[in-house]
Amino acid sequence: MKKVILTDGDMGQELVRRSKSEPTPLWSARVLIDEPDLVRDLHAEFIRAGARVITINTYSATPERLAREGAQDLFKPLQRRGIELARQACEQAGEATIAGCLSPLFGSYAPALTISYQETLDTYRRIVAEQADGVDLFLCETMASADEARAAVTAASESGKPVWVSWTLADHGAPRLRSGEAIATASDVLDGLPLAARLINCCRPEAVSAALPELIALGGPVGAYANGFTSVEALKHGGTVEVLHARHDLDPAAYAEQVIGWVEAGAQIVGGCCEVGPAHIGALRDRLEQAGYQISGVA
Repeated sequence: MKKVILTDGDMGQELVRRSKSEPTPLWSARVLIDEPDLVRDLHAEFIRAGARVITINTYSATPERLAREGAQDLFKPLQRRGIELARQACEQAGEATIAGCLSPLFGSYAPALTISYQETLDTYRRIVAEQADGVDLFLCETMASADEARAAVTAASESGKPVWVSWTLADHGAPRLRSGEAIATASDVLDGLPLAARLINCCRPEAVSAALPELIALGGPVGAYANGFTSVEALKHGGTVEVLHARHDLDPAAYAEQVIGWVEAGAQIVGGCCEVGPAHIGALRDRLEQAGYQISGVA
């Protein structure tokens, strides 16, 4: 029986829907302090739905984003809280691998918003230092350029923990990172770094399907977790997720059907990104089991 690692889904959009507060540029980080029970309970929902890997909710708690909002002092407390709540969810709902989160430093889908490579690496090292003792692996996710991913993977690998890299792709056209770079180019710059898996995330499922053959051809474990946005074009630097809208043709059954195609093609790690909630993950678990796959965690 073939094993498939099932990850969690969307934290940010789900928390916006459940929160009593209006979204801000730090929406998913602020809720760690203001409404921590929402975070813990959502992690637990994903575990009960079948996820065997959950990612700590620190995506927007990067030093750059916090500094932009005048909240630099929250960096270490938010990292600690993200880990604590993920662990509480595992105690409440069952065993799961906890992934540390290395996200884009300035914001998603914006490869042009960069600092020097060395500054980027130093910042990721700061994040890794705060997370390493509390997580089981590192997920470098929504990487929009080759250098962004190289800095994140380099910092994560220094922890000695397994590292997954996940690139975000342009939603239309030939498979390319949002920087315009080819997947093979982005992979080449990681030569010599220890990688446990290569993934694609936070783009349309159709973009994942188009890119998967190229990803698989690189060798090693691969995976994908798509978003359910109609478009990400409206999201500007420093903006909020209120401007983004969910597709109406990606209900749990439809999303699961897309993902089964990736698994049949060779993906070994699947889950969901923005607008893919616990119901989607539950439907995906059921669909995988019906197709004869065994839901697995990280060995």
